[in-house]
Amino acid sequence: MKAKLRVMLVDDHDIVRSGLRRLIDRNEDMEVIAEANTGEQAYALFGSLQPDVVVMDVSMPGMGGLETLRRISSRYAKANLIVFSMHENVAIATKALAAGARAYVAKAGKSDDVLQAIREVAAGRGYISPDMAQKIALRTHAVGNDPIQQLSPREFEIFRLLAEGKSVEDIAGLLKISQKTAANYQTVLKHKLGITSPVDLVRLAISQGLLEA
Repeated sequence: MKAKLRVMLVDDHDIVRSGLRRLIDRNEDMEVIAEANTGEQAYALFGSLQPDVVVMDVSMPGMGGLETLRRISSRYAKANLIVFSMHENVAIATKALAAGARAYVAKAGKSDDVLQAIREVAAGRGYISPDMAQKIALRTHAVGNDPIQQLSPREFEIFRLLAEGKSVEDIAGLLKISQKTAANYQTVLKHKLGITSPVDLVRLAISQGLLEA
């Protein structure tokens, strides 16, 4: 009998993990072997358990999903990482894929999408849910020199929080970093993106579809 795919779930919402566990455990070819509610916990568990597939969110307190993706994929080159996110935004999806995700699935999509993604990445292939794939293709065709693509996963995460109106103090608390570190990131972002004011930052976020106009 073929061994089941060993899946780890990473999401800071208990109800999301519970729903995913029920969905996955109904399938004979896969099982959930572990759950984590922070990036730090996910990174530690991955090292000890070496799951076949990880299904994770990108919006989490602490290390955050994008940085978690980067760290796991940097250390474990064969890690099969799937982002399962409420964000149907091209900038977030492309940053997640660049950080090491092999699949991107929108939570608003069909439940079968995440099951298909698990099987696809376990077989060595990538997967993007159909609606997201179309958006990414259109965006890639329309955008040439995209300044957002030069940002690291952590920088992008802080950019998104600043655009949402979070203060340096708020960001330090959310990401569990010092206020000085958060302020340094803010300075780096202004330099990299050519931003001189909060208004410029918001305009760029709107152009990227991260905020509604």
